[in-house]
Amino acid sequence: MLQDDSPLFNLLSELHLADFESQHLLRQLSDKDRTLAAFLRAQNKRLDLLSAVVGQTLLGEVGEPLPVVISEGGIESVHATQIAPGTRVKVKMVLMPRAHGLLLRGKVTHCDPRPEGGFEVGTEFIDMTDAQRQLLARYILQRQQQQRRQQLELNDPAS
Repeated sequence: MLQDDSPLFNLLSELHLADFESQHLLRQLSDKDRTLAAFLRAQNKRLDLLSAVVGQTLLGEVGEPLPVVISEGGIESVHATQIAPGTRVKVKMVLMPRAHGLLLRGKVTHCDPRPEGGFEVGTEFIDMTDAQRQLLARYILQRQQQQRRQQLELNDPAS
């Protein structure tokens, strides 16, 4: 498993992946033993609260959010320095608002100079686990739904 220099980031990332991987088991268990499932949901809520604390602490360590264009296949962002296409990189993300830590491997696909300075760098995700892929897909879907709701509210403020 890919590790970051920050033990806090690694902990947060592993917490969220473990939570994601166990969700389907909890749903299956709910059908068989409601009491046990309720207890495990309560424990899961405690873990969510702890991961939120870790996430907020980590935000101070990571710094200000950067605007990016993200998909299940990769990410594009602006960098101050040039990165040669083909370069393998680590992509460290904190997905907001739940502060999900995600550390992925990537390969730079393009690096184009911008007129206002810096470089637009496209990176393709490589060697993702199924859990990482599903977590990222869920995040992207939730963000798209949130953006659609916001757009509807802007277009119809009376509702």
